[in-house]
Amino acid sequence: LIGERSAEEIKINIGQAIPHKEIREAFLRGRNLITGLPEEVVINSEDIRKALEKSLNQITEAVKANIEVTPPELLADVMNDGIYLVGGGSLLRGLNVLLSQVTKLKVKIIEDPLTAVARGGGVVLENLDNLKGVLVETGSKKMPR
Repeated sequence: LIGERSAEEIKINIGQAIPHKEIREAFLRGRNLITGLPEEVVINSEDIRKALEKSLNQITEAVKANIEVTPPELLADVMNDGIYLVGGGSLLRGLNVLLSQVTKLKVKIIEDPLTAVARGGGVVLENLDNLKGVLVETGSKKMPR
Protein backbone atom coordinates (compact mmCIF):
# COMPACT_ATOMS: atom_id res chain seq x y z
CA LEU A 1 0.00 0.00 0.00
CA ILE A 2 1.39 3.37 -1.01
CA GLY A 3 0.10 6.91 -0.81
CA GLU A 4 -1.23 9.01 -3.67
CA ARG A 5 1.86 11.21 -3.64
CA SER A 6 4.20 8.22 -4.01
CA ALA A 7 2.04 6.78 -6.79
CA GLU A 8 2.08 10.09 -8.67
CA GLU A 9 5.87 10.41 -8.33
CA ILE A 10 6.40 6.89 -9.66
CA LYS A 11 3.99 7.52 -12.55
CA ILE A 12 5.80 10.73 -13.48
CA ASN A 13 9.31 9.31 -13.12
CA ILE A 14 8.97 5.93 -14.82
CA GLY A 15 5.42 5.72 -16.17
CA GLN A 16 4.76 5.09 -19.84
CA ALA A 17 1.71 4.65 -22.04
CA ILE A 18 3.29 2.32 -24.61
CA PRO A 19 5.94 -0.40 -24.39
CA HIS A 20 9.46 0.97 -24.70
CA LYS A 21 12.86 -0.64 -25.20
CA GLU A 22 14.28 1.19 -22.21
CA ILE A 23 12.84 -0.24 -18.99
CA ARG A 24 13.15 2.21 -16.10
CA GLU A 25 13.13 1.11 -12.48
CA ALA A 26 12.37 2.77 -9.18
CA PHE A 27 12.27 1.78 -5.53
CA LEU A 28 8.84 1.88 -3.97
CA ARG A 29 8.28 1.96 -0.22
CA GLY A 30 4.99 1.12 1.37
CA ARG A 31 3.11 -1.32 3.54
CA ASN A 32 2.86 -4.98 2.63
CA LEU A 33 -0.89 -5.67 2.87
CA ILE A 34 -0.31 -9.30 3.83
CA THR A 35 2.18 -8.78 6.66
CA GLY A 36 1.22 -5.23 7.57
CA LEU A 37 4.93 -4.36 7.72
CA PRO A 38 6.86 -1.73 5.77
CA GLU A 39 8.51 -3.05 2.63
CA GLU A 40 10.60 -1.75 -0.26
CA VAL A 41 10.23 -3.25 -3.73
CA VAL A 42 11.64 -2.49 -7.15
CA ILE A 43 9.02 -1.59 -9.72
CA ASN A 44 9.62 -0.96 -13.40
CA SER A 45 8.05 1.09 -16.16
CA GLU A 46 6.37 -1.97 -17.67
CA ASP A 47 4.63 -2.66 -14.33
CA ILE A 48 3.34 0.91 -14.35
CA ARG A 49 2.16 0.63 -17.96
CA LYS A 50 0.21 -2.52 -17.13
CA ALA A 51 -1.31 -0.84 -14.06
CA LEU A 52 -2.39 2.13 -16.21
CA GLU A 53 -3.71 -0.02 -19.06
CA LYS A 54 -7.40 0.11 -18.07
CA SER A 55 -7.28 3.89 -17.57
CA LEU A 56 -5.42 4.36 -20.86
CA ASN A 57 -8.07 2.28 -22.66
CA GLN A 58 -10.78 4.50 -21.18
CA ILE A 59 -8.91 7.60 -22.33
CA THR A 60 -8.43 6.30 -25.89
CA GLU A 61 -12.09 5.23 -26.11
CA ALA A 62 -13.23 8.66 -24.88
CA VAL A 63 -11.03 10.41 -27.45
CA LYS A 64 -12.39 8.20 -30.24
CA ALA A 65 -15.98 8.79 -29.08
CA ASN A 66 -15.44 12.55 -29.14
CA ILE A 67 -13.93 12.42 -32.61
CA GLU A 68 -16.99 10.47 -33.82
CA VAL A 69 -19.35 13.28 -32.74
CA THR A 70 -17.13 16.16 -33.85
CA PRO A 71 -18.83 18.32 -36.49
CA PRO A 72 -17.27 17.87 -39.96
CA GLU A 73 -16.05 21.49 -40.16
CA LEU A 74 -14.14 21.13 -36.90
CA LEU A 75 -12.95 17.63 -37.75
CA ALA A 76 -11.30 18.99 -40.90
CA ASP A 77 -9.30 21.37 -38.70
CA VAL A 78 -8.38 18.56 -36.30
CA MET A 79 -7.24 16.40 -39.21
CA ASN A 80 -5.12 19.28 -40.46
CA ASP A 81 -3.72 20.58 -37.15
CA GLY A 82 -3.92 17.48 -34.95
CA ILE A 83 -4.91 16.99 -31.33
CA TYR A 84 -3.25 19.06 -28.61
CA LEU A 85 -2.76 17.54 -25.17
CA VAL A 86 -2.86 19.68 -22.02
CA GLY A 87 -2.72 19.00 -18.30
CA GLY A 88 -0.54 16.76 -16.18
CA GLY A 89 -1.74 13.57 -17.84
CA SER A 90 -0.20 14.71 -21.11
CA LEU A 91 3.22 14.29 -19.50
CA LEU A 92 2.82 10.51 -19.31
CA ARG A 93 5.61 9.24 -21.55
CA GLY A 94 4.22 8.02 -24.87
CA LEU A 95 0.59 9.11 -24.39
CA ASN A 96 0.80 11.28 -27.49
CA VAL A 97 2.15 8.31 -29.49
CA LEU A 98 -0.60 5.99 -28.20
CA LEU A 99 -3.35 8.47 -29.08
CA SER A 100 -1.81 9.05 -32.49
CA GLN A 101 -1.76 5.30 -33.16
CA VAL A 102 -5.39 4.94 -32.11
CA THR A 103 -6.77 8.01 -33.93
CA LYS A 104 -4.42 8.13 -36.94
CA LEU A 105 -4.05 11.86 -36.23
CA LYS A 106 -1.10 14.01 -35.19
CA VAL A 107 -1.06 14.39 -31.41
CA LYS A 108 1.07 17.10 -29.83
CA ILE A 109 1.80 18.13 -26.26
CA ILE A 110 1.61 21.88 -25.86
CA GLU A 111 4.30 23.92 -24.20
CA ASP A 112 3.76 24.10 -20.43
CA PRO A 113 0.74 21.75 -20.35
CA LEU A 114 0.38 21.99 -16.57
CA THR A 115 -0.83 25.60 -16.67
CA ALA A 116 -2.59 25.59 -20.07
CA VAL A 117 -6.17 25.28 -18.80
CA ALA A 118 -5.70 28.04 -16.21
CA ARG A 119 -4.03 30.30 -18.79
CA GLY A 120 -6.81 29.62 -21.32
CA GLY A 121 -9.49 30.34 -18.74
CA GLY A 122 -7.74 33.61 -17.96
CA VAL A 123 -7.73 34.58 -21.64
CA VAL A 124 -11.46 33.85 -21.87
CA LEU A 125 -12.22 35.91 -18.75
CA GLU A 126 -10.14 38.81 -20.07
CA ASN A 127 -12.04 38.72 -23.38
CA LEU A 128 -15.50 37.69 -22.18
CA ASP A 129 -17.33 40.42 -24.08
CA ASN A 130 -15.67 39.48 -27.38
CA LEU A 131 -16.22 35.73 -26.87
CA LYS A 132 -19.90 35.69 -25.82
CA GLY A 133 -20.92 34.57 -29.30
CA VAL A 134 -18.82 31.40 -29.18
CA LEU A 135 -19.22 30.39 -25.54
CA VAL A 136 -21.59 27.52 -24.78
CA GLU A 137 -24.31 27.84 -22.18
CA THR A 138 -24.28 25.14 -19.52
CA GLY A 139 -26.43 24.38 -16.49
CA SER A 140 -29.11 26.76 -15.27
CA LYS A 141 -27.00 29.92 -15.45
CA LYS A 142 -27.11 31.65 -18.80
CA MET A 143 -24.42 33.90 -20.19
CA PRO A 144 -25.40 37.57 -20.11
CA ARG A 145 -25.98 38.96 -23.63
